[in-house]
Amino acid sequence: MKIKCIITDDEPVACQGLQSYVEKVDFLTLTGVCEDAIQLNTLLKTEQPDLLFLDIEMPYLSGLDLLATLTNPPKVIITSAYEQYALKGYELDVTDYLLKPIPFERFLKAVNKVHALLQKEVPTEVEDFFFVKSDKQMKKVYFKDILFVEGLENYITIYTLTEKILVHSTMKNIINSLPGDLFIQTHRSYIVNVHRVNLVEGNMLKVAGYEIPVARNCREEVFTRIIKNPL
Repeated sequence: MKIKCIITDDEPVACQGLQSYVEKVDFLTLTGVCEDAIQLNTLLKTEQPDLLFLDIEMPYLSGLDLLATLTNPPKVIITSAYEQYALKGYELDVTDYLLKPIPFERFLKAVNKVHALLQKEVPTEVEDFFFVKSDKQMKKVYFKDILFVEGLENYITIYTLTEKILVHSTMKNIINSLPGDLFIQTHRSYIVNVHRVNLVEGNMLKVAGYEIPVARNCREEVFTRIIKNPL
């Protein structure tokens, strides 16, 4: 993960020091350096950094005053010579507060914290398929293509749009492998893709020409899931 960052400080020496630190950390990419909060405000109209290194006491507008105006700010690490602003900084949800002069190890601890926070915010990609072993082969099956699953003792049959796949498995194992928002067990021997049901008649579901039974103890949950907004 690359973290785009902007340094804002009216002290040239402090800016140079932070730039040298940023260059030492491989996951940081410097995309801007501003002399004051007003320049930063302008730059944020076109740049979308992941992290701001922000000084507080600057001409015309303090770093904290600018931060208070931002509706959706990036992660912020305060870099200041004054510790009395720390409480105000944390009230504005800054990630860390570094006192100048800043040792590199303290800088590294702060950016590692940002990296960990941003890593948690990255959405994990949800797989839309699984592999099943059938006839000594591993077959890739997309969840959206499954009509329903029928179980018989230690075997299950997966009915898809194009084929039937016999698998040595149990209903318990297969239901744990299927996404719960897409599939529901209607009977001890059947699991149905709720998006593939095209007719409900009594205690039966019609799925692509097949009739799937609904057990009495499953009826309320099944019909609530499938018939969401009846007219």
